[in-house]
Amino acid sequence: MKLSTGMTVQIHSYKHNKKLHRIWKKTMVLYQDQHMLVTANNRTKVIESDGRSWHTKEPAICYFYNDYWFNIIGMLKKDGVYFYCNLSSPFLYDGEAIKYIDYDLDVKVFPDGSYVLLDEKEYQLHLNQMCYSDEIQEIITRHRDILVEKIEKKETPFCLSDIKMYHDQYKTLSKK
Repeated sequence: MKLSTGMTVQIHSYKHNKKLHRIWKKTMVLYQDQHMLVTANNRTKVIESDGRSWHTKEPAICYFYNDYWFNIIGMLKKDGVYFYCNLSSPFLYDGEAIKYIDYDLDVKVFPDGSYVLLDEKEYQLHLNQMCYSDEIQEIITRHRDILVEKIEKKETPFCLSDIKMYHDQYKTLSKK
């Protein structure tokens, strides 16, 4: 099954050991080409691996890539757009859900463009527990550097114009 604009699907995040980490119950496809997939959701249910669940609080535009080992979530809050960036495998869609492997390291970007690297201890712990190969470690380091460069240069989606366009598209499609 192919993804198409306006359809809703789940997002499944896994860990390197193939264990399910988190499920977003519903996200709407807004755009896809050979390099990336863009989806949006608002107040969607999220289920953690331990069974706990919660709902997102604000609209989010999600960017998944075929060529990069990260995904980016732009959260439209009252005081501006915050980005949560996951170092992860490229995504795949298997007819069931958008899926990727989460490699622990995250970058949070604030509305003023400042950012912080998160979960370095979790990355080190899982690196040893799950035996991340040297190749995986090199890829994650390289793509973390690519991500930080995109943040610092305010490249898409960090320039915000795409976020507004996709959010408007999401609001229009949601009314149908």
